[in-house]
Amino acid sequence: MAGFQSLPGFRDFYPEDFSRRQHLFRVWRQSARAHGFEEYDAPVLEPLELYTTKSGDEIEGQLFSFQDKGGRNVSLRPEMTPTVCRMVGARAGALKRPIKWFSIAEFYRYERAQKGRLRAFNQFNADIFGEAGPEAEIELIALLIQCLCGFGLTKDDFSVRLSDRDLWFFYLEALGFNDAQARGLLSAVDRYEKMGEDAFKACAEAPGGLAPELKDKVLSFLKIRSLPELEAVLAPCASEKISARLDDWRKVLAGLAAMGLGEFVGVDLGVVRGLAYYTGFVFEAFDRKGDLRALAGGGRYNDLIRKLGYSDLPAVGFAIGDVTTGLLLEQRGLTPVYVSAPDVYAVLGGPAERAAALGDIRQLRAAGWRVDYPFKDLAFGKQFKAAAESGAKLALIYGGDELAKGVVKIRDLTDRSEREVPRHQVLASVRTALSGP
Repeated sequence: MAGFQSLPGFRDFYPEDFSRRQHLFRVWRQSARAHGFEEYDAPVLEPLELYTTKSGDEIEGQLFSFQDKGGRNVSLRPEMTPTVCRMVGARAGALKRPIKWFSIAEFYRYERAQKGRLRAFNQFNADIFGEAGPEAEIELIALLIQCLCGFGLTKDDFSVRLSDRDLWFFYLEALGFNDAQARGLLSAVDRYEKMGEDAFKACAEAPGGLAPELKDKVLSFLKIRSLPELEAVLAPCASEKISARLDDWRKVLAGLAAMGLGEFVGVDLGVVRGLAYYTGFVFEAFDRKGDLRALAGGGRYNDLIRKLGYSDLPAVGFAIGDVTTGLLLEQRGLTPVYVSAPDVYAVLGGPAERAAALGDIRQLRAAGWRVDYPFKDLAFGKQFKAAAESGAKLALIYGGDELAKGVVKIRDLTDRSEREVPRHQVLASVRTALSGP
């Protein structure tokens, strides 16, 4: 019998894998706290309606959804945005603004597993609520960059591509498109990078079609890569809305440049993010050198909390996944080496020496040191070999002679130097040896 295996798209985390994942979480958590974000958590199971209200009934095909024993339609969470909106909306009046929250959690999507995308995955999510101005985008993009730079990645490894759904709608309106047409064109723009001009086939075949000259203008707009180019293209379409929006662009780019992050960020109107609930700036982090999909993505979603039935509250956020981040670090040789070593290894004599050592071992562990010792009685030679192979820095030797004198011998396993200390000074001596005076 071959035994059982994990389900497709799900992962086992053996100690070395778990350690690497914890490294990701540790860097993300440190980055968020340095930026003043507070951590939260939420249930893994939510009402199905929470996701269909946000994304439409068609989303159910991508969910692990079912009816629970109480007859409720529920789903394992596929993302955190609806949940955090529910939580913030429920207490919005009592929360100090701006609300800066983050989480690190597991999510589930019923879709075909492929490179960089699994059915169960972990994400870092960060959101700011209650700030309508571009200052929120500056703060979040700065956090996103730090979430990647914290691993040793640089501007040569990744970039943040900044776009704006609002500006797209203003521009398409100036070209004469109505709201429905504009949304269809944005869907085509979202597919353009993968499909090329075939992405616009449906728009061209729709009633009224897409005139070649208008299609050229749309293609030119999505290929814009700098603020001066953007300003030049929009100059003939000048309006109060466009002028105000360009001011927001200048604030975001100037703010990030003032932080020293200008080289990480580029204008890219080809990024529109396929989710229709985005209402303004959108951004994605991309691998500069490889073929990985987007490393992270987010944007502004000012209408979602109101759509879920709560008071209106502006919001912007992003998510970054552990799968693509882990792949990127492997490609760059930045995956940390897994090391699992005790601080101290106790070498024990017979039953009397073992009995004496166990009390010291407990005290050392209570003080926070990792201590290993052999479960079985072994010859001293085998124990010293095990101590050296364990990676411990110190060995505590409990032999008959030491026990008779009321001392413990401490051996430094890096230089093999030894000294004896009274039994009652073991904890203090180990603390000094491992931490310094």
